[in-house]
Amino acid sequence: MIHQRAFGGAKILLHCQGALLTYLRDEKPDIPFRALWDLPGGGGEADETPLECALRETKEEFALAIPQERIEWSRAYPNTAEQALPNWFFAAPITSDEITRIKFGDEGQYWQMMPIKSYLTHTKAIPHLQCRVRDVLA
Repeated sequence: MIHQRAFGGAKILLHCQGALLTYLRDEKPDIPFRALWDLPGGGGEADETPLECALRETKEEFALAIPQERIEWSRAYPNTAEQALPNWFFAAPITSDEITRIKFGDEGQYWQMMPIKSYLTHTKAIPHLQCRVRDVLA
């Protein structure tokens, strides 16, 4: 289990039958990666761990409660900003039943289960997340 407290944010690859859970970010001019395909996750709050952050964000963004025991992959990555805290990336399977119960939150335009191969080559996917998905698959 990841206990690190000093981190920038956390993202999670949630996959089912060769597809991953994605959402199209808003087009607001003041947000990073606007109108690009993103994965669940976000910035850390209070004293939560990176894993707690990824799971909380998944619940807030998609109304999915993923058990910690289901996490099958994790890694810290250096932040691209100078002297910034590391970011974490996790992976876990989700079920078809969970997908049918998704309730999309108020961030982003819409969500979809995108074939992993499509995400990896999509011109509007966040490039560093494409690299992290490749790491999980390797």
